[in-house]
Amino acid sequence: MAYDADRDDADRYDVQRYDFDRVVDRHGTWCTQWDYVEDRFGVPGLLPFTISDMDFETAPEVLAALRARLEHGVLGYSRWRHADFLSAVTDWYAARYETAVDPGSVVYGPSVIYQVSQLLRLWSAPGDGVVVHTPAYDAFPKVLAAHERELRGCPVGDFGELERLLALPDTSVLLLCSPHNPTGKVWTRDELTRTAELCARHGVAVISDEIHADLAHAPHVHRPWALHGAQDGRWAVVTSASKSFNIPALTGSYGIIGDPVSRDAYLRALKEADGLSSPAVLSVVAHIAAYREGGPWLDALRAYVRGNLEMVAERLDAAFPGLGWAPPEAGYLAWIDLRPLGVDDEALQRELIEEEGVAIMPGTAYGQAGFVRLNVGCPRSKAVAGVGALVRALGRLR
Repeated sequence: MAYDADRDDADRYDVQRYDFDRVVDRHGTWCTQWDYVEDRFGVPGLLPFTISDMDFETAPEVLAALRARLEHGVLGYSRWRHADFLSAVTDWYAARYETAVDPGSVVYGPSVIYQVSQLLRLWSAPGDGVVVHTPAYDAFPKVLAAHERELRGCPVGDFGELERLLALPDTSVLLLCSPHNPTGKVWTRDELTRTAELCARHGVAVISDEIHADLAHAPHVHRPWALHGAQDGRWAVVTSASKSFNIPALTGSYGIIGDPVSRDAYLRALKEADGLSSPAVLSVVAHIAAYREGGPWLDALRAYVRGNLEMVAERLDAAFPGLGWAPPEAGYLAWIDLRPLGVDDEALQRELIEEEGVAIMPGTAYGQAGFVRLNVGCPRSKAVAGVGALVRALGRLR
């Protein structure tokens, strides 16, 4: 049966088949979120709601495919440019997004940020401006600084400022996050079309990071740049199954590059300059299994995560009726505007860390004071503990 984006996710959530309530102990697995929380927050042993991975096992179909590949026993050099991988990607786009993707336009990369880096090198020069919607995913400022590009921040939804920045003569690239991290905004068809027209008018290339695409919550529908925004010229979609299927530790991403000249240049750098022609084979296996067999698990996951987000909204509304927080349009990251409460950011972090023993990302990490980003891609019991700690800490500071 074809995927129906308008159908309520809860209708597809089979609680008997997938147990997202089960707690998996991630300690001792070299886990960034759990084992290395002290690196960012200065205190070990905090209950983390931080980096954007989830506490769930990946889809059972993915695990089965990985086990089968490991049982083969030989882990030699591999390839990504073959029908199994390419058709898994193109079929996924056709079924989920009604988007026809030319398999010849698909490229591989070790990570989305690697792909962003390579495309920045292709489409801009040191000193050029790159427009990014703010608040911004914290990796974007870092990669731009490393490549000596100037970040030009545009508030989400401000098309007047967007056009002003795109029109600057040394603006070369729009680095789009779609859906947007950290706000969880899903860009509408009209917004993408308007953005595409502005970029075409001012000769600005577009890199669209769509790694959160599969986690859009109904009735919101993700629209790939390759379908709704792409104009002739320099544009690329960069993405991965790593967020939606919780497999970032396998590494691996892929992209869609519209311009053949740019695509060839990207692949030449991948293979010859950076020596990355052999992909992480387990990532390729996982992507194929996820896109071929993991759809029901993903739909169930999204419904469960939405339940977590709705629980957060209910708890916040009960404690602070004037806050008016609503769940995001996509993803499992609760971007919470605390400015109506008048709470000091540093004081809140001290309360959360020292009194509650939890790690919750401050909005300042994304360039926006007065917010927190709470990761609820986890069993409901952990999500309840996290929002409870936040509510208590806020209550003490008011």
